[in-house]
Amino acid sequence: MDRPEELPDFTIRTLGPPRYPSPMMLSREEGDSLADFVPDDRRILFYTDLERLRPFLEAGSPLPSLEVAGPRERIFFRPGDVRAAIVTSGGLCPGINDVVRSLVLTLRWQYGVDEILGIRYGLRGFVAEDAPPVRLTPDDVKTIHHEGGSFLGSSRGAPPIEEIVRFLDRQAISCLFLVGGDGTQRAVEAISRAAAEAGLEVAVVGIPKTIDNDILYVDRTFGFITAVSLARLAVDAAHAEALGAYNGVGLVRLMGRDSGFIAAQAALASGEANFVLIPENPFDLDGPNGFLAHLHRRLASRHHAVVVVAEGAGQEYLAEEQAVRGTDASGNKRLGDIGRYLRGRIEAYFAEREIPVTVKYIDPGYMIRSAPANASDAIYCQQLGQNAVHAAMAGKTGVMIGRHNGRQVHIPIHLVTKGRKRLDPEHPLWRAVLQSTGQPLRMVNE
Repeated sequence: MDRPEELPDFTIRTLGPPRYPSPMMLSREEGDSLADFVPDDRRILFYTDLERLRPFLEAGSPLPSLEVAGPRERIFFRPGDVRAAIVTSGGLCPGINDVVRSLVLTLRWQYGVDEILGIRYGLRGFVAEDAPPVRLTPDDVKTIHHEGGSFLGSSRGAPPIEEIVRFLDRQAISCLFLVGGDGTQRAVEAISRAAAEAGLEVAVVGIPKTIDNDILYVDRTFGFITAVSLARLAVDAAHAEALGAYNGVGLVRLMGRDSGFIAAQAALASGEANFVLIPENPFDLDGPNGFLAHLHRRLASRHHAVVVVAEGAGQEYLAEEQAVRGTDASGNKRLGDIGRYLRGRIEAYFAEREIPVTVKYIDPGYMIRSAPANASDAIYCQQLGQNAVHAAMAGKTGVMIGRHNGRQVHIPIHLVTKGRKRLDPEHPLWRAVLQSTGQPLRMVNE
């Protein structure tokens, strides 16, 4: 349990005190039935569990809390002087275009910012001569939220940070918005610090995008709910295929490099999965308590089974393939294909025992990544974009916008980049998966 002295530093860096009144016509008083500005000292508790708060209460220490996001009454930048830039990085994800549209519309219609640049094809667009930035207007983005993919394009990897800072200086950028996953958030931290060291007044704000939902300190990342909804359809299809054959096995590989959130929640949403394999819960393949033995028992009793596996699960069986594949442009290890490997092992296991089995393998990854956001994600994306602009105009920098305990907050980027959020096998979510599937607590031989 956290001790008061272990409290993370939730202080948000700013470029300086606010200097100008906001152009937004909002109320300064609560209870008047008008939309309000958010006071800069408005905070929410980081923990909602009394047991997590008790050590702080007993020690008389400040309770851990996060700064609430939203429009401030006074802002750092004069809106007419602002030039903004927007970049989307990493893999595709439902909702990217919703966020870009929200950023552009909020900058233009709420703050009167005319100069908005879209950086093409990820961070490389800061230096690429073959893909210069484009000027963005409300007309340019008015319908992009109905489309999947990234209107601006995306990529992995980044040019040297000093080259990005030179671009910001040369283009007189005041507010920079980076939409992406953990690698992009590391860029937020590096760029914000490098800009400060160069003496530039640039507000650098991150918006968490990753299907895997593995960003620290946020309830969920945008695109995750859409991904779960579409992944559920793949699990349902695997169930139909499994039922359609004697000893049918429907095998679905879903996203999740280090975290099994999509696999777990898609399995729960479908209710048809019999096994869910995730990176956080190691499993043996062979032996009396291994996965293949349990699958054997399932087929012997019911003659069909549905297996959901996260892409990062079981990578210890694919070390040789990983060594050949190397790393991607962001420095991430390229994973071995656990779905294809499992299909081969399942077929070989039952062939050795002369038991007929039909395996149908489904990998919906790219279909899910490129889909438009559903209603829940679209709402979330619009609010993320709005609050990112409010934070930047108030001079917040080195900050990520995210939802924690149901409220949108400012999160210091140095905390976000310390690791990745993972599914705790002791969390009620995983317990619910075990109850739904009926699989053992652990499939590991003693």
